[in-house]
Amino acid sequence: MSNGIHNPDVLSCLANLSSDEVFTPPEIANAMLDLLPQELFSDPSATFLDPCCKSGVFLREIAKRLNKGLEAHIPNREERLEHIFRNQLFGIAITELTSLLARRGVYCSKYPNGPYSVVRFDNADGNIRYKHIQHSWRGGKCVFCGASQAAYGEQARQEGLESHAYEFIHTNNPNNLFSMNFDVIIGNPPYQLDDGGNGASAKPLYHLFVEQAMKLKPKYLSMVIPARWYSGGKGLASFRFSMLNDERISKLIDYTSSEDCFPGVDIAGGICYFLWEREYSGQCNYTNNRNGKRNNLIKSLNEYKIFIRYPAADGIIKKITSLNETCMNTIVSTRKPFGLETNVVPSCSGELTLRYNKGTGKYPADKIIVGRDLINKWKVMISYLSSEHAGQPDKSGMFRVLSTMEILPPTHICTETYLLAGWSDSKEEAENILKYLKTKFTRFLIAQIAVSQHITRNCFSFVPLQDFSKAWTDEELYAKYALTKEEIEFIENMIRPMES
Repeated sequence: MSNGIHNPDVLSCLANLSSDEVFTPPEIANAMLDLLPQELFSDPSATFLDPCCKSGVFLREIAKRLNKGLEAHIPNREERLEHIFRNQLFGIAITELTSLLARRGVYCSKYPNGPYSVVRFDNADGNIRYKHIQHSWRGGKCVFCGASQAAYGEQARQEGLESHAYEFIHTNNPNNLFSMNFDVIIGNPPYQLDDGGNGASAKPLYHLFVEQAMKLKPKYLSMVIPARWYSGGKGLASFRFSMLNDERISKLIDYTSSEDCFPGVDIAGGICYFLWEREYSGQCNYTNNRNGKRNNLIKSLNEYKIFIRYPAADGIIKKITSLNETCMNTIVSTRKPFGLETNVVPSCSGELTLRYNKGTGKYPADKIIVGRDLINKWKVMISYLSSEHAGQPDKSGMFRVLSTMEILPPTHICTETYLLAGWSDSKEEAENILKYLKTKFTRFLIAQIAVSQHITRNCFSFVPLQDFSKAWTDEELYAKYALTKEEIEFIENMIRPMES
């Protein structure tokens, strides 16, 4: 602030511009750098790589720290900056535009061989490279990233458009990209790319950057990525398994709401960043940020097949799982309970009533091949899509979790827009299942797994089956599982009430 004029950091402004390739606020970049051993910034031999440069904020903030930390080693400021920019900082930009932006943020000039660069290189890239490369197609998909050839092939892209074939992950051996080793790899990778599926189907990309960076065997690796990998995400099962079982992850910082990390950016399931240390082996120092509160816990990440993000939920789930009861994931249907896709619409005539995303209509019974044994049951139907946009809480920080919930009587069926959470020959029992799903207790347990936009049968893995000949209340369930006053308060403050 000078003479009443506010001069904001340009990178803070850019951090609010995109939800596709999210720019990192300087505050988060510095929080990630704070996880590293700070003596690195006093080491003139330490090297740093950002393999997914956008604004250049990581390299810029590292340069600031090195400039201060190397004063004793290289007292002359010009010589010090020359050494830092030439020998310690390296980047790979994700697009041509971000390459110019990153160089401008790091070298003070988008052309580091120009007169305004803080260090004069003999090429227009400096140490922040960008190469326009193409995807490698096989069967209509890129063999490296899974992008759709229909969407990103040369015939589909207008001349001058980015291919989004990111150099760092479009090679089997990332060691060939640089003739050196790196002490630190840090960045904020692109999160997803169209995979050519139905509608807005997209394939995660961020895990490919993490896996590729690990191949380079740095001393330290830190990346900020969507938290959906905890329990969901298309094609992330092996990544989730390796992350949860990797004892080199020493720190994990979690944000339930992405807006607490990236202001103005809505990322389903929240966001996280981590520190991976090559020489570390042990438990993880985990921190969850929710509603302005930080909760910290030292824990093993692989206690369950999925990751429980709330420390307060750990004790609740342990009490429930210790009883070894059968859980609802054993009865909840898979996608397409009657074999009907989302785009199926009613027919002009038919013996059945079809529930689809625009209402109801008739449908012929002879077209149903899957789930015929359920047609004459009383069925509890729930939406395949979660409420509150995939794990993002409402303004009060609470969750509804489940959205559409109905009872389908006999001869009623549904499309894959919905799942069947249970069924019975008895209307009363079906109503009791629905009441159970509406309890805060049940929706809380579902929420521990449902961090993506879809509700699947796996999301019910912690929800114990009950005797549905009777209706259940939250008070009865809290008492049955001996929850403490603090545990009950945690559930009550997280889950919004629903009419029973």
